Amino acid sequence: MSEAAVKVENVSKTFRLYHERASSLKERIVNRRRAEYEEFWALKDVSLEVARGETFGLVGPNGSGKSTLLKMIGGIILPTIGRITTRGRIASLLELGAGFHPDLTGRENVYLNASILGLTRKETDRNFDEIVGFSELEGFIDMQVRHYSSGMYVRLGFAVAIHVDPAILLVDEVLSVGDEAFQRKCIDRIKRFQREGRTIVFVTHAADTVPMICNGAAFIFKGNVEAMGDPTDVVRAYRTKLHGEEHLEASPGEERGDLQVKIERVRLSDGEGREKSVFRSGDDLHLSIDLETPRRIDDVMVGIAIHDEAGTMLVGTNTDLENSPIASLQGQTRVEFTCADLPMQEGRYAITIGVTTRDHRHVYHWMEQAYSFRCDRSGPTEGVLAIPVTVNVEQRTERHVVET
Repeated sequence: MSEAAVKVENVSKTFRLYHERASSLKERIVNRRRAEYEEFWALKDVSLEVARGETFGLVGPNGSGKSTLLKMIGGIILPTIGRITTRGRIASLLELGAGFHPDLTGRENVYLNASILGLTRKETDRNFDEIVGFSELEGFIDMQVRHYSSGMYVRLGFAVAIHVDPAILLVDEVLSVGDEAFQRKCIDRIKRFQREGRTIVFVTHAADTVPMICNGAAFIFKGNVEAMGDPTDVVRAYRTKLHGEEHLEASPGEERGDLQVKIERVRLSDGEGREKSVFRSGDDLHLSIDLETPRRIDDVMVGIAIHDEAGTMLVGTNTDLENSPIASLQGQTRVEFTCADLPMQEGRYAITIGVTTRDHRHVYHWMEQAYSFRCDRSGPTEGVLAIPVTVNVEQRTERHVVET
């Protein structure tokens, strides 16, 4: 195994939960010895290793302790028990802009934040133009950040963090903030870090993304590591714990859920709006989902997944991942997904549609591989995906000089 970039050894973390808070200095002094609290163990005897160059996912429901663990890896908080060892400079994409001072300008906060992350003044000078350019805040860089929107905070915070040349990148779902174009820009930079062999520790509620981008993973539940290892196995353990085994072993065509939100109609169409079931590689696929919600529902998320003929999930996404969160539902609603430039080769593909709570714990309506479409081959490449490939062959003939 490669040398560990992150090593967590028997780590536990406790917080004090006070039942009453003193409202004045006098009360604090008088009740100093009588303050009642209970200890809450956010993490309990956690051990794991992340190899250098590995992308490691942490999954678990809200309150499981995964974000607490990420903050301890980043040195933001200290463990109560145990030890954490890291090798290399760390950039934390946890609460972007949390260290910004509201009375300072964007320019001043770049230097402040960069120094906290370990850059010298000269290094920040050298990277300053690139940081501002990436954030796309050239026109606002000399404005006090108290006047920034949350999206502007995220842009500047991310731009600073990725320019500290980190060996280890910590990511805690901060990319759900900001517009779609900037999210794509951030994800592209993270993928570049992967290609460069940097270590990434990634926290997410969207379990479907973990097998796609991670080499290893751990499932944390109520402060304990429930499963660790292959991302697919870890996600299976996560869903078994939260939904029960029947949720995982669904057969194609199977439906479940309490139908508080019901999938009434699903329509597949092309880029011209024509309903169809046969596409070609490179076509756009529009998936229109009509929902019926008799009573108001405030916690809801709609997701889709595309599977090949063997049942392997090729892609999965949902309204939260696509930065289109649903505030509430009541009555009739249409949700549309567009899969642009289908990369599939010839074959039949199935679509799963699910309507759940945002933490995946409760299912309103789930239709496992209930809809399908076919792709006709349109390119010369072989394999599962039809990815455009160009080839250039350059022949160089050596010139030989014959002496006479």
